[in-house]
Amino acid sequence: MMGRVYAITGAFGVLGQAAATAAAATGARLALIDFAPEPPPGLPGGDDVLLLPGVDLTDALAAHAAIEAVAERFGALDVLFNIAGGFRWQTLETSLADGWHRLFLINVQTAANASRAAVPHLRGSAAGRIVNVGANAALKPAMGMGPYAASKAGVHALTESLADELKGDDITVNAVLPSILDTPTNRADMPKARFDTWVAPEDLAAVMLFLASEEARAVTGALIPVTGRV
Repeated sequence: MMGRVYAITGAFGVLGQAAATAAAATGARLALIDFAPEPPPGLPGGDDVLLLPGVDLTDALAAHAAIEAVAERFGALDVLFNIAGGFRWQTLETSLADGWHRLFLINVQTAANASRAAVPHLRGSAAGRIVNVGANAALKPAMGMGPYAASKAGVHALTESLADELKGDDITVNAVLPSILDTPTNRADMPKARFDTWVAPEDLAAVMLFLASEEARAVTGALIPVTGRV
């Protein structure tokens, strides 16, 4: 699988960085896409890495331009990791319609736009892969998780539908469903929690890398819980 081309959205975040590092270790060529204007320190670098900051994936044209830049740079696209997204805790009573809409845009629309742009290039791969990031919280949402869970349920539905749509093209589409990721933000928000029960970003990235591998060629349309010991 050496030299495969990965496009990773949300690549400047904690999970995106973990996925980029893991993919780089396999000898992959990377396109790291993010809305943030500047990449953080510590990302893989070199001639096999294309940085695409400042990309608004909620805009279909911007998503298309980013994926075309990947194909132009590397001449191919084999794997798309749709990591871009966001979270907000809100009860229905305190939420506003624009908050629900925003979570739909950043969680569902980003994945749909990037996937739409990527599919024509993935058809040219010997083993095209799309891996989305859903949420275990969307399976049985708790209080305050309504807007977030609804948007991630949309990611799950997109995953299953697109897997069926592309099953004749040798392109697999799957999603990982993490519980709580062990990130600095989550630790700050829940300082009394047991961090050792959460999912390390590197562990979630490892599952994503497996789904992108040849060994996972028979897996498509799967929603895979990655919950640690939460």
